[in-house]
Amino acid sequence: MYAIKRELKLNKVETSLMRGLAGFKRFVYNFGLDLLTNSWSLENLKASDSKRIDVIKKVFTQITMQKPEYAWMKSYPSTVYQSAFIDLKKAFSRWREGKSGFPNKKSKHMGDSFTVYKTSGIYPDSCKPALPFTNRVVISPGKRINLPGMKTFRIKERINFMCSSQTFTVSRTADKWFVSFVLDAEKLPPIIHPIEKIGVDLGVKCLATATDGSKYEMPVSTKRAKTKLGKIQWRNRNKVLGNKKLKIVASKNPRNFYLKVAKLNARIANIRQDTTQKMTTSLSRKAYIIRIEDLNVRGMIANHKLANAISNNCFYEIRRQFIYKQAHFGTKVELVDRWYPSSKTCSKCNSIQDMKLSDRIFDCKVCKHSQDRDENASINLENAPKNKVRLA
Repeated sequence: MYAIKRELKLNKVETSLMRGLAGFKRFVYNFGLDLLTNSWSLENLKASDSKRIDVIKKVFTQITMQKPEYAWMKSYPSTVYQSAFIDLKKAFSRWREGKSGFPNKKSKHMGDSFTVYKTSGIYPDSCKPALPFTNRVVISPGKRINLPGMKTFRIKERINFMCSSQTFTVSRTADKWFVSFVLDAEKLPPIIHPIEKIGVDLGVKCLATATDGSKYEMPVSTKRAKTKLGKIQWRNRNKVLGNKKLKIVASKNPRNFYLKVAKLNARIANIRQDTTQKMTTSLSRKAYIIRIEDLNVRGMIANHKLANAISNNCFYEIRRQFIYKQAHFGTKVELVDRWYPSSKTCSKCNSIQDMKLSDRIFDCKVCKHSQDRDENASINLENAPKNKVRLA
C-alpha cells in the first residue's frame, strides 16, 4: 500500500467547515462511548461490543438526529458519523486484545480529524456505469482534490499523477489541515544493495553510527526550538484558555499563545521526523541486512539525566521505520540482544572491559586497540553471534 499526504490550502469559510466536521465526528464518538459504557450496567443485555455499537448507531440515526436541536447534523456528510462508529469499534477491539488502553473521549485540544469515504451507490441494472470502480474518487494531476460528500479543495503541493482512492482522512496539526489517502499500489524494492550487512549503533551523543563510516546527528535546530518553547511556556505560565464550568470565554491572547505553542511543537516533531526518515531511507538503500540493538527505551528513559536526550533521538521510532521499510527497500532488519555488550567488547580481540558512559574512545587494555566508542559498537553489532540475533 502507498499513502499520500498533502496540506490543504483553505480560506476562512473552508477552515470553519473543517472544524465543524471534526466537531461532528468528536460528538458522535463521545456519544457512542458514553452509551456503550452505560450499557454494561444492564445485566439482562448480553451482547458483544460490536453489536452494542450497531444498536447505538441505529439509536443515533433514528432518534438523536431527528431531534430539532440536532438539525445541524444533516448538513454534514453521513460518512463522517459512520466512520466515527467504525473507529469506536476498532478502539474497543484493540482494548479487548490488550493492544492499547481503554478508549478516552475525544477533545478539541488533542487535535481535530475526521474521515470521509465514497459510497458505491445503488444503480438499476439498465443504467449501471461503465467504470469498474464506482466507489472510488478519481484524483487528477494538479493542486486540487475532491473529497467525497463535500467539494473540491486546493492543496499546496501538487499531485503529479492520476490516482484513485475511496477513503480520505482530514487532520489538523496546529493551524494546518492535511488530507491523507491510500493507493492500491506497491513500491518495487531494489534487487541489489551495495552492502550485504551493516551494523547501526544508536547513541545519545551521535544519533546513529554505521559500520561503513557514516554518522547521523540530530540537527541543532531541535535544541533551539525546544529552548524557545520552554521560554515561551514559562513567560505565559499563568495564561488560561477560558473555563466552561465558570462560563469564562477564552480571550484572544491565550488563543494566540496556545497556537504558538502548537506550532513550535509541530516544528520540533517535523525536524525529528525529517531527520529519522532520511537516515533510515539512506541506510535501507545501502544495505540488505541492517542490525540494530534491541534497546529497552522505557527503562532508559527512567534515568532522568538521559531521558531528554533519549526521547529527543527517537530510538523506537527509528526501529519502527527500519521495520516497515523492509517491504519498500527489500531489506532484512535484525535485532541484537539487549544484553550483548557491544560497547564494552573490543572489535579486534573480542575482550570485554568496563566503560563509563562519559568514555567516548574505546582503548582496549589487551591488544591496545583504540577506536571511537560508537564505531566500535557498530562493528560488534554487525559481527554479533547468531545466538544473540533475531529477526525484527
